Amino acid sequence: MDNEFVKTKLIDSFVFGIFIWLIGYIASMILFPFVPNNLLGWILCIIFTPITYLIAYLRFKNRKQPMKCYIGVAVFWTVIAITFDYLFIVQLFNVSNYYKSDVFVYYAITFLIPIIIGLSKRNKTNK
Repeated sequence: MDNEFVKTKLIDSFVFGIFIWLIGYIASMILFPFVPNNLLGWILCIIFTPITYLIAYLRFKNRKQPMKCYIGVAVFWTVIAITFDYLFIVQLFNVSNYYKSDVFVYYAITFLIPIIIGLSKRNKTNK
């Protein structure tokens, strides 16, 4: 296996997965004192869905990869989000009621964005 390929996959999966999670986490810490708890997750979804899509699009725009690569990135990003949310929100702040519909929508969006980009690139190359 090509070292450059492995390095690219690690950056795509881990570095960008952690980066995307971290910018949302920092934004939530900044907004927390000013936004009601029941709206914070929805506001973050509205703000960061297009940002996450743009980051992923720019990262993958000039590459031809098999669909399994996009699925792998989707899995890693979602696992990172779930794990880091649990460690750095649920455990760190002792939040027992964290998992609500906004969090599950966030996980679904995190999973779907790389797959949607992969499918759109696949459809463009098939035309």
